[in-house]
Amino acid sequence: MARTCLAVVLAAGDATRMKSSKSKVLHMVGNLPLIAHVTRAAASAGVSKVGLVVGRDANRVIEAAGSGIDVPVTSVEQTERKGTGHAVLMARDIIAEGFDDIAVLYGDAPLINPESLLAATAERARGADVVVLGFRAADPTGYGRLIERNGELIAIREHKEASDDELAIDFCNGGVITFSGRQAVSLLEAIGNDNAKGEYYLTDIVEIARSRGLKCVAIEASEQDMLGCNTRAELAEIEAVWQKRARHAAMLSGVSMIDPSSVFLSFDTELGPDVMIEPNVWFGPGVRVGAGAVIHAFSHLEGADVGPGAMIGPFARLRPGTELAEKAKVGNFCETKKAKVGAGAKINHLSYIGDAVIGEGANIGAGTITCNYDGQNKHLTEIGAGAFIGSNSSLVAPIRIGDGAYVGSGSVITKDVPDDALAIARARQETKPDRAARLREKIAAIKALTKMQRS
Repeated sequence: MARTCLAVVLAAGDATRMKSSKSKVLHMVGNLPLIAHVTRAAASAGVSKVGLVVGRDANRVIEAAGSGIDVPVTSVEQTERKGTGHAVLMARDIIAEGFDDIAVLYGDAPLINPESLLAATAERARGADVVVLGFRAADPTGYGRLIERNGELIAIREHKEASDDELAIDFCNGGVITFSGRQAVSLLEAIGNDNAKGEYYLTDIVEIARSRGLKCVAIEASEQDMLGCNTRAELAEIEAVWQKRARHAAMLSGVSMIDPSSVFLSFDTELGPDVMIEPNVWFGPGVRVGAGAVIHAFSHLEGADVGPGAMIGPFARLRPGTELAEKAKVGNFCETKKAKVGAGAKINHLSYIGDAVIGEGANIGAGTITCNYDGQNKHLTEIGAGAFIGSNSSLVAPIRIGDGAYVGSGSVITKDVPDDALAIARARQETKPDRAARLREKIAAIKALTKMQRS
């Protein structure tokens, strides 16, 4: 963006209809706060600065708005709610710094597309003084209508104030307005509150600008781009749109999904080419999956780095700090946490591996547990390359199992095992002939006596 642009992001709402203990704009879509989606879109469009109008949970909103962007963010607080025009004017001092364009965005509308913002500034560069983003609504009921004449926008008419002819218009106000930075303060100060609610509406800027001989135009964006969030139901609708877009982008990049609608992605999920994702898989923040990996059904990944060709699940849980090298395997009903698993190593069944380093080609038997927590601190388990851990073993950390070592099934290992050694730590088996039959007779007698006493 060659022009300088200030994005004024309105994020001071109380979230009354969300019925929430936190600001509306801190609620998540794709595991990223709504406000962060908006500021990232603005940054992607090349804005020079973000002016953030905050209210409730101000510090948390400011932190979320600035995360993941290189654009400077300056905040101002709105203590009174007197309408959108009043909210934008709270950023008067920031606007007065001097920008070619002022773009007003909403912190609860996270689907805004950077291309739409670029299109608005392009219209400004071609001579329009005010540019409004609109959309064609299948059902325009309740939306403000964009009234045009001879290719120019002459007014934004609220639904309840529109005539019958105006109600037939399906071109609706999306809320995002871009206007001249040089004239911004003067236009905003001219907005009055002579209406039923006594509020200052930003939409009045169109008729004010036209009264001064300025050019106003409307450009079309998709209805989904303009979706805002006022209730939990609307939040779910926005999540569904965002997920569909994210899945579509992933599949276009070479990812296969058997049932896309059952896969849930996060804002930063990275999926390499030829990754296969089976149904009902959830990706939390911080997941990267290398080329050719397979994520089987009903798996849950968060904060994990999955190497090329690795296999996960089904029913696996990878927690933060998991790092799987090439062709490693974490199988069904296994859980890993802060575990580095070497190339070709296998954790196949019903195991918990936490705070551990697993060497290349190691085999972890079913039911193996790294006992990493002593009630106060976490401790490291090291398992060497090519080691074999028998089923149902407990490895009490801190401990090291050497390269090529064997651990016998059912062992509780409390001491280091050298390279190529065999460790067995379990009670010696005793077999008592005929004892099972005698035991059954005793149990049956006790049961019969108990039944007799109850009757």
